Amino acid sequence: MHSSIKTLVLAAVTSAASLVCHAAGTLKPVTAATNPIQIRSHQADVVINNGFAQVEVSQVFFNPNATDLEAIYAFPVPKGATLAEVTIQTGEKVLRGEVLPRGEAEKVYESEKNSGNDAGLARKNSYQNFEYKVSPVRANSEVSLRFTYYQPLEIDSGVGRFVYPLEEGGTDEVAKSFWTTNSQVEGTLGIRVELKSAAPVTDVRMPGFETAASVNKLSDSHYQASLDRPGAKLDRDFVFYYRLADSLPGRVEVIPYRASKDKPGTFMMVVTPGVDLKPINRGADYVYVLDTSGSMQGKLGMLANGVGQAIGQMKPEDRFRVVTFNNGSQEIIGWTQATPENVRAALEKIKALQPTGGTNLFAGLERGLQRLDSDRATSLVLVTDGVANEGVVDPASFRKLLQQHDLRVFGFLMGNNANWPLMRTIAEATGGFYQGVSNEDDIVGQLLLAKGKIAFEALHDASFKFSGARVFDTTGDLPGKVYRGQQLVVFGRFENSGRATVTLNARLTGEDKQYTTTFDFPEVDTRNPEIERLWAMAQVEQLEQKESLGLVPPTEAKDAITQLGVNFQIVTDQTAMVVLDDASFQRNGIERRNLDRTTLERQAQALRAQLPAQSNQVDQSNPAFPAQAPHVNHFSLGGGAFEVHTAGVIFLCLIAFAVCLGRAQSSAKGVKEQKRG
Repeated sequence: MHSSIKTLVLAAVTSAASLVCHAAGTLKPVTAATNPIQIRSHQADVVINNGFAQVEVSQVFFNPNATDLEAIYAFPVPKGATLAEVTIQTGEKVLRGEVLPRGEAEKVYESEKNSGNDAGLARKNSYQNFEYKVSPVRANSEVSLRFTYYQPLEIDSGVGRFVYPLEEGGTDEVAKSFWTTNSQVEGTLGIRVELKSAAPVTDVRMPGFETAASVNKLSDSHYQASLDRPGAKLDRDFVFYYRLADSLPGRVEVIPYRASKDKPGTFMMVVTPGVDLKPINRGADYVYVLDTSGSMQGKLGMLANGVGQAIGQMKPEDRFRVVTFNNGSQEIIGWTQATPENVRAALEKIKALQPTGGTNLFAGLERGLQRLDSDRATSLVLVTDGVANEGVVDPASFRKLLQQHDLRVFGFLMGNNANWPLMRTIAEATGGFYQGVSNEDDIVGQLLLAKGKIAFEALHDASFKFSGARVFDTTGDLPGKVYRGQQLVVFGRFENSGRATVTLNARLTGEDKQYTTTFDFPEVDTRNPEIERLWAMAQVEQLEQKESLGLVPPTEAKDAITQLGVNFQIVTDQTAMVVLDDASFQRNGIERRNLDRTTLERQAQALRAQLPAQSNQVDQSNPAFPAQAPHVNHFSLGGGAFEVHTAGVIFLCLIAFAVCLGRAQSSAKGVKEQKRG
């Protein structure tokens, strides 16, 4: 879950400038004689409405040097985010972006740069970051950069969460050795959030910024929040929570877009299950697989306290073992009964761990999966803040390894720049789940959100089926397992207007279950054109996962991703956005597809800004679910400011969640679907 600026890289022209960097602030190579570019201002405007967030970031940079520079600027890729618009202003000249196949866009940029013309380039580097190049940044002059991205959001147990990541992830050793950082904002770091909700909102929360931020409640479903930090550094994530009112039903919401009757439509379906899931509880075995690589420096001490707290909550009949990994793997604690004495001894061993080396995640999992007892339900808790950069790194190998064992993996990813696609593969291969965590998260809020998942049954073998109106090119329609409070997001396209039926098929406690409703796809609906880009990015992520698992040939996947990127003007690993003025686009014969698309989106956004949030629920008259949606009744510690600057405190809560979740799983011992889903 992730969604904003993190890295600002502005450097003199250099052969090493293409290196990826993840530090927050303006950077330059350590060997460069130039002064770092100054950040004059940094403003993020966020609108949360209709199931997704629109984020517009505006910044002003100043080059204090006597020579012109090429700028490189990068920020982390929020999960599912779609970069839609880039504007660069230098003096009176305005440059705008158009998406082309990556090689073609890079060629145009280099040609314009070498000719001395103003130009920019935006490209994506896998799950890690978007990267900009701007040439030139004039000597002793300012340049303004504005970009917009969209990101789908989910409600968990009645609580929404938006993260604007600024904190450095600490996982790129090459970048840290190459760049020096200036993270200081000379003027003001400003963040504005406008929340519109069709359902009433009872409160909002910005953990760590309660005394610095202001909140304006315009109505029960319309809030505005703002944060201004003069002279701030880009070193802390901004997390915004909002809690919906109690007693909301389980529901199906559909947000469609169809430009005209002669074109296919696109939709985003958000399903909030309202199902009577029973509480379950029994003891089990737990394997903790902990990352002790060098990037865990400063986190291991608090991680030890978290593991100790988690183990301390186990029953005496439970067992645990602890495996660590860096360049290789080690079992530091074998199977041990969770007695108070054993817990204290284990905690002393964990506290003595020292971070060092690389990240051989496969070796850690491989050792963690050894010596399992087939007669006992087992959960594996994986905690890491890095990426698999040593040993086996192929996702298909991870999937093959995990599918050989009857257990679930519950993964927790600390900080930014973590390899969430690989963690998704690991969790899905075992029917588990994964959670990304910011150091600025509301600890109590995270605890309450996870609590509903840990102690209750779950839906198994879950899948969606559409009938009636033809639906095609869907993503998210095979969730497999659905935990209590989990919201499901399905993207797809529809051929014609008319009545459609959607059915969620699943198994619950050995019984087949069906939850169904009907609704109408519209002939024309132009209120949310952004849905097309979000659908296209969901398609890209699905293709990338299939390619990584060997389910789609690489050439076929890359061609399909390129076509999606160009047709829907999204930046992918196979496409890039070249940023030029009107005359340069005309000179290069580049069609203005993105200009047309952003014009439509801006018009729709201006219209929505004047209206209250609209309900997209389609099952009011024919409810799909028999019960209310799970809901967290309390979400804060009373409104005081938090100091949440250590990953370990969050580990403490999250690892405890997984212990309880394993108990929930083990209570169904003997029922195969409860173990494998």
